[in-house]
Amino acid sequence: MPVSDTVLVLNAGSSSIKFGLFDIAAAEPALFCKGLLDEHEAKPRLVVKSPSGENLFEKQRAAADTDGDHLLGDVLAFVEDRFGEHCLRAVGHRIVHGGPDYSGPVELTDDVYAKLEALTPLAPLHQPRCLAPVRTIRVIRPTLTQIACFDTAFHHGLTPPASRLAIPRRYEARGIRRYGFHGLSFEHVAGRLGEIAPELAARRTVIAHLGNGASLCALHNGRSVDTTMGLTPLDGLVMGTRCGTIDPGVLLYLQQHEKMSVEDVEHLLYHESGLLGVSGISADMRTLLASGEAAAHEAVDLFTFRVAQEVAVMANTLQGLDCLVFTGGIGEHSNDVRAEIGERLAWLGVRIDPVANDATRERISGSDSAVDIFVIPTNEELTIARHCAAMLQGAQ
Repeated sequence: MPVSDTVLVLNAGSSSIKFGLFDIAAAEPALFCKGLLDEHEAKPRLVVKSPSGENLFEKQRAAADTDGDHLLGDVLAFVEDRFGEHCLRAVGHRIVHGGPDYSGPVELTDDVYAKLEALTPLAPLHQPRCLAPVRTIRVIRPTLTQIACFDTAFHHGLTPPASRLAIPRRYEARGIRRYGFHGLSFEHVAGRLGEIAPELAARRTVIAHLGNGASLCALHNGRSVDTTMGLTPLDGLVMGTRCGTIDPGVLLYLQQHEKMSVEDVEHLLYHESGLLGVSGISADMRTLLASGEAAAHEAVDLFTFRVAQEVAVMANTLQGLDCLVFTGGIGEHSNDVRAEIGERLAWLGVRIDPVANDATRERISGSDSAVDIFVIPTNEELTIARHCAAMLQGAQ
């Protein structure tokens, strides 16, 4: 097999790292293998699979190795051993917050890393997790190029009033504004929609990325013009354990009258709220849909209510709605949630075909729907690989 340039893509979540190794020699990156570094279990576990799902490698570390650093070394060792004839050019990372400075991929130099670390207060749940693998690789492979790709970059062109918060202007000058997130997902889905239905590429579209984290993006001419998340990934829709939009007076009340510390409130909003907080049962939509408990139903009801409510907000920004796309873990796999959201949006002309929806077809809009409706799987890792390939080829 001839030598090819490759990029290792790392997508760090709250307790796991998804990764993929891509051949970037061709015009479109091709997946060599994919895997999961799972730190959620008592003993961290590494699983590597072929693109078709065949197990290639599996390893479990001792419980003492709870930081997963050794397993990240195992990922690199596997890549170098199994694909030794290929040249690992770089590691690409999904970084949640790029702040006001970064509108596209950038090499992770010391200066860039320091600036991204300083953004941690704007994404305290996500930013440290995204940066931890960067730090580890700098130690175990110090000469390996690392590239940051940002969830905020797709929304970098947001302008007032969509980008503005109604607080004194001096804070906006310091970068306190609405940034938006899930941009790598929205970018992939927007591109895929353009391939599936080119006639919709310039139309008024809302993409619903629904998962443990959830947000909407309003697209016009393929560009983000509004989104539900703001300064942080805490804003907007109800999520697995995050509350989404909340009256700021609630936060003042919790601090002033419940005597909660800032740290306690932060933990409540990020880890104890959302589907978990409302149901008291689980943050997992699958568990709630299968439950017969009234509280589980009420949590799902609030979730679909808020999604439909914010789709209407996005439609107002767009001055109409031509296309609605579902993606993300819930959006791609829960026909019940899609159906409930569709029913709430019937007044907008949304009609979901129940047969197509139950079969999770690519296009699920009914023949009488005024809005084209799709289910499009997201692929953040491929988007990152594309960005890294373009950046590396530009540097040649």
